[in-house]
Amino acid sequence: MKNLNRFLESTLLRPTMTDREVDLLIKDAIEEQFIGVCVPPFWVKKAKRDLKMEDIQVVTVIGFPFGFEDTATKIAETKEAILNGADELDLVWSQTAFHSGMNWPKIEIAQLAKICHSEERILKVIIETAYLTPDQIREACLICQDAGADFVKTSTGYAPTGAKADDIRLMRETLSSSLGIKASGGIKTLDFALELIRAGADRIGTSSAKSIMESNRSLR
Repeated sequence: MKNLNRFLESTLLRPTMTDREVDLLIKDAIEEQFIGVCVPPFWVKKAKRDLKMEDIQVVTVIGFPFGFEDTATKIAETKEAILNGADELDLVWSQTAFHSGMNWPKIEIAQLAKICHSEERILKVIIETAYLTPDQIREACLICQDAGADFVKTSTGYAPTGAKADDIRLMRETLSSSLGIKASGGIKTLDFALELIRAGADRIGTSSAKSIMESNRSLR
């Protein structure tokens, strides 16, 4: 697929990750010209510094991986990440509030979207599709859309399952064309990445971005 690299966010979010692994992530991103690299908040400042001259987005996570933090904590995380150079922020929404039937997820997303947009940053919301029925996926997408999110994202990678093509199709059918969809969780192969893109994904978050690109080149 032509321009596959511009769909890929190369991701490294393991608790045991080292600075050498971050260096390799950034090196691969520069070589492949991925659309972005997704790193923990601890590594945002380094990633921004190392990618300063590149057209590569620095992406980080907020409320990761379960979204349990209160809104004030997520606001503080967001402001700090932006200060350190994050271009895009992937927010784990309040799953516990959603499953309790509260309106709080929409309120929280709206507050964080306002902060991100005032700084010209992108907000993606992780709804963790593994824990949602199709009707709940639709509801979650509309909450994110109404609250001002820029993307809806499938997964953290910490749930029992990750991205699924059927979920992506459902999300695409539900969301306005102005909202992006980021597929993440368990995306290891070129075939699966392409299937998700065909289903409607605008971004692919994966720790296998380099090998996916190598597989793509082998087909030419």
